[in-house]
Amino acid sequence: MNDLLIVLCTFPDLGKARETGTALVELQLAACVNLIPAVESIYRWQGKVETSAEVLAVFKTTAGAWPTFEARLKQLHPYEVPEIVALRPEQVSAAYARWVTQSVL
Repeated sequence: MNDLLIVLCTFPDLGKARETGTALVELQLAACVNLIPAVESIYRWQGKVETSAEVLAVFKTTAGAWPTFEARLKQLHPYEVPEIVALRPEQVSAAYARWVTQSVL
C-alpha cells in the first residue's frame, strides 16, 4: 500500500520555510522538503482580496506520521490559518516510497 503523502504549505518568507522544514526533517516527521521561492498568492482574507509573495514548501511524509506532522507544522507556522494540504500520489516509484517510509518515524 502506498503510504506516501505530499504536503503543500505556503510560508511568508524563505527563512521561516527553511526553519520549519529543517525542524520537521530533523524530527523525522518528513523525509524531505522542497522550498520554492517567489510564489505569488492571491486569496480572500477577512473579506478582502489580498496578494502576497510567499514560499511554497513541498513536504514528503507518510500517512502514519500525518497526525504528529500536522500538529507540529501548525505549532511552527506563523499564519493564523496556514495552508496545509496533503495529497496522496497515485503512482510513486517503489525505491522512492521505501526511502520516504524509512526516513520518517
